[in-house]
Order: sequence, then C-alpha cells, then structure tokens
Amino acid sequence: MSVWVQFLCRTLESIHQQCCGGVAAHKVIKCKAAVAWEPNKPLVIEEIEVAPPEANEIRIKIVATALCHTDLYHLLESMQPQGFPTVLGHEGAGIVESVGPGVSEYQQGDKVIPLFISQCRQCHFCKSPRSNQSRHDAMAPPTSRFTCKGKELLQFVGTSTFSEYTVVNEMAVAKIDPMAPLDKVCLLGCGICTGYGAAVNTAKVEPGSTCAVFGLGAVGMAAVMGCKAAGAKRIIGIDINPEKFEKAKVFGATDFVNPKDHDKPISQVLIEMTKWGVDFSLECVGNVSVMRSALESCVQGYGVSVIVGWTDLRDIAIRPNQLISGRTWKGSTFGGFKGRDAVPQMVKVYMDKKLMLDEFITHHMTLDQINDAIELMKQMTLFLA
Repeated sequence: MSVWVQFLCRTLESIHQQCCGGVAAHKVIKCKAAVAWEPNKPLVIEEIEVAPPEANEIRIKIVATALCHTDLYHLLESMQPQGFPTVLGHEGAGIVESVGPGVSEYQQGDKVIPLFISQCRQCHFCKSPRSNQSRHDAMAPPTSRFTCKGKELLQFVGTSTFSEYTVVNEMAVAKIDPMAPLDKVCLLGCGICTGYGAAVNTAKVEPGSTCAVFGLGAVGMAAVMGCKAAGAKRIIGIDINPEKFEKAKVFGATDFVNPKDHDKPISQVLIEMTKWGVDFSLECVGNVSVMRSALESCVQGYGVSVIVGWTDLRDIAIRPNQLISGRTWKGSTFGGFKGRDAVPQMVKVYMDKKLMLDEFITHHMTLDQINDAIELMKQMTLFLA
C-alpha cells in the first residue's frame, strides 16, 4: 500500500460570514459533490440532493477538505462494489448550516470538524480511558441523506466531505475555535491526529528514546512530529524517496534511511545503527511486510511497535519469538484520540503555534479539480518494499 500525501481541495469560495446566506434550513439542499459511482473510475462532479438533518444530526457546509490516501484506498484498492456509489472525503471542516431535533450542543454558524470515529460519551468504550472507540459506529451509518439522479449515495465513513454540504450525527462532530482557519485545521480530521497521536497516545514515546517511522507521507510526518513533541532524542525516518528527508527534518527527524541503499533487511540496518534496536517504531504505510519489519526493528524486551497504516487486503505473518522476547505490538486508529474532546484541543494547540499544519499542505485546489488531485497523489505515491 502506498504512502499518502495530503492535498488541500477547496470546496467552496464562500467564507464564514456567508455560510448560511440564502439557504433555508430544514429543506432539501441541492449542491455540488464529487461522486464515486463505481470502483477505479474517475469521480464525477454532480448536483446532488442533501436532505435536512433528522434527530441528533447536523447539516454542515463544508468549506475545506483534504484528500487522504484512505479515500484512494476505497476507490482504487479495496475494489468492493458494495461500497458504491458514494461520496468520498473524511478530512474536512465547515460551518453548521442547521441542526435536527434533539441537538443542543451545536448551533447554526458553529465551526466544526466532522469525525469518522464517533464519541457518544455514554457507552462503555467512550467512558474507558483505554479506548477511543465507541459503540456507535460513525463509519457505518444506517442511512444516507444523499441522493443523485434518483439513487441513494452512500456516505463514506459517515462524513463524505467531498460535497458542499453533508449530514453527520452529532456524536461525530467536534466544535472548534470560531477563529480557526478551516482550510488548515481540516487536516486534523484524520491524518495529522492519526500520526501524531500514534506516537504520543498509543506508543507513548518517552523522552530520550530512539524512534523509527516507516513511511514519510503525511501520517508519517505527523508521527515524526509526535515523537519530537514527546521528547524523543533520535527519530529515524524510513522511506524510499530521499527527497522526503528534508521535509521530515522540519518535523523533527534526525536520520534518514532508504531501504534501497541497503542489501540487507531494514530491521537489521536499524539494529546496527542503534546497537540494540529502536525503542519505538511506527508503521505508517499500510503494508504487511513493512509492519513486520517495524516490529523486528524494535529492541528485545521492551520495544513497542505501532501499526498505523490502514489495509485489510492481506494477513500479517510473524514469528512468535519476536513477541515472546518481550516486544509489544499495538494498533492505532485516529491516534487514540477521542474526537469530540481532543480535536478542539488539537486546534487550540495549533492556534497557540505549538503544532504544525500549514507545512503539510502541498496544493490548493477546487472541488472541480478533485480528479487532478487524485492523479497528483498517485504520481507522488511511492511504495516501500
């Protein structure tokens, strides 16, 4: 699975003061959206109908969204026809246009970030400090509020931000600082929180430690940033594109290893570099062979490896002694963050200039250019062998 790089796709020219002008709440809205009618085909800009929010739902005017590799994975790699037609996009930010019955925490005009992981704050999982999962799954909403040409469009992971308007359950919405720039903080809807939190929350990187980050896409760069924030002394970035190291240094990387430069397993290279192996490794590619390499790169006895990259195409194979010897293997979704509570805090950290976001943006594009953005990402995508 390829490393992904974020592109910013501006969906609307309007700004906050114009967010609800001319739109009647609680009526069907017709707007533009990028529709994926079938797998492995270009998205089509269509006029769709967005129904008003029902009980406990919020209709959001999307102002900015980013393209994440997970969108491409669903479109190009998973090849599951039952997931179409759909409106992709899950890394967006916008303004509340209207709310359904029972919604009290949000009101028209609020700036918000839709979340692909719900936080109901009431279930066993939400109340547990050990998990950011919820019994209520935003990724599989029972119904959609989208239709086009008489057909229902599925909502991708409950968000569908490649539409000018979307409807999301209130459990999957984070209300943020009204002064936050939506074209920057939209990145906190997935990739940045995923990588950063994997280091800080899941791996629990320690001060003075040595870390290895496999894959220097946006998630990997965010993981590097998280390792630095946690006080890691040495942060080794691993990627087959040497041009990425200069960017990785901006986020805190101290070393760079290109597997193509070596005729031995990358785990052996890292063990030789560090004498015993790294304290923490984070796999940010979504490749099962890289996941194994990341684990084997960790020091025996107490090394921790975290799987961050997403894939469900293949099984992982590992020799049991790699774990029996004391290594810990963990997985991380959305960086372990409980979205409704943590995303507003991450926005504040950015507003306080303690978190980099602007540095992740490579292109500014319109919704009409979504297929161009996809091609750009495909061209810049590299594979770790």
